[in-house]
Amino acid sequence: MGREFLNIFEDWASEYDASVHGHDEEYKEVFNRYEDILQSVADLSKGNVVEFGVGTGNLTTKLVANGRAVHGVEPSQPMRELAIEKLGDVITIEDGDFIEFNLPKERVDSIVSTYAFHHLTDDEKQEAVAKYGNLLEPGGKIVFADTMFESEEAFEDTIKQANARGYFNLAEDLQREYYTTIDVLRAIFEKNGFETTFTRFNHFVWVVNATKQ
Repeated sequence: MGREFLNIFEDWASEYDASVHGHDEEYKEVFNRYEDILQSVADLSKGNVVEFGVGTGNLTTKLVANGRAVHGVEPSQPMRELAIEKLGDVITIEDGDFIEFNLPKERVDSIVSTYAFHHLTDDEKQEAVAKYGNLLEPGGKIVFADTMFESEEAFEDTIKQANARGYFNLAEDLQREYYTTIDVLRAIFEKNGFETTFTRFNHFVWVVNATKQ
């Protein structure tokens, strides 16, 4: 359910904000336009929001600034602690993941996440989106920003480029986790009754804007 990579985030928690702001050369392009990506997700969301993979609370901060009521879900305790330190008691952040989580008492209007959905296999992505499809009413939104690729060829080429530039940690990361293609994601969302658009923000990251039909 995406928790197999939890130890990576336990170790990364204290350095995460420095990484996303371009202080790690290998991941600089991954986090290019980071603030724009987060703001886009916040702007496309509506109403009561469930946020998966809260991390250190960077997207959460923008959601709250946009007037959203946020129920946060984050499996990493160090990340939760950093988010609570940043946000105070403005929101609830609970232990959980994309598939196993506690629902808020209020109706859910939007489900959002950034830089996290790739922790699920394609089968788990399908399971998660099916669950969200049953949870959301027509007009409900799923807005995810994540690394994905236009094709398997583009994915393989990106790994080759990373190795050629000496970005061996990035290349290893791309091969270890479950990065997928736009066609696969579009099929998953459409199968579960969502109309989707995909907007590219950098070489790696696209924003998926899915609306329940």
